[in-house]
Amino acid sequence: MAINVLLVEDDELLVKRIQNHFADTEFTIEIDPTGADALSIVKQRVNLRGAISLAIIDIVLPKRDGLQLAKELNTLTDIGVIVLSSRDSQADRIAGLAQGADDYICKPVDLLELELRMRALYKRVAVNLEDDESEEFIEYADFKLHPDNRTLITAAGVESRLTEAEHKVLICLISNAGKATSREKISEEIGQPDWSPNDRTVDVLIGRLRKKLNDEKDQKRIVTVRGKGYMLSI
Repeated sequence: MAINVLLVEDDELLVKRIQNHFADTEFTIEIDPTGADALSIVKQRVNLRGAISLAIIDIVLPKRDGLQLAKELNTLTDIGVIVLSSRDSQADRIAGLAQGADDYICKPVDLLELELRMRALYKRVAVNLEDDESEEFIEYADFKLHPDNRTLITAAGVESRLTEAEHKVLICLISNAGKATSREKISEEIGQPDWSPNDRTVDVLIGRLRKKLNDEKDQKRIVTVRGKGYMLSI
């Protein structure tokens, strides 16, 4: 089965390298060099044969802001999003994940690493793409979480779609409700065991979850346990 990937990248040499690398794999690479047509390409094919499953987006594009595009794609669809960037600082990676990207790869791109990350991400999003019609929810306290399409519904009835990383963090907290969960354990659960304890990426994901849970001000639902991590209150 072909896995359709939208590559939003204006570096012609890199595009050719990626096309050649994936030529004999199940990944079909489609190109949008400027990002101008990315949203329409993805939206027109949602739930159709040939739908886009993954998007690889360069942060610096001639006609679009790559991070904004990643955010828009994440809001509108369930596809997996990987951002590419020549910036390798922690702050830049956090910015990418904060905008809704599922993964962040620094340039120059190692094609084997890219392929491995694409395969891992596709495995995580495939269930969401195939089982979006399931009506089963995980109910916890005053919110509900749809495990297939990552829809979160608060007590006030506000509905939002979680990114893959946000979803994994919340599932981890639910599974360990009532006890502190370390940043290291959360990193392992979301498939990033190499993140250091001082990496703020987990904190950013927690902040995004608090916002979607309407839990920013009082922090009664997701509690910070000093020196130990985070806890979902019972």
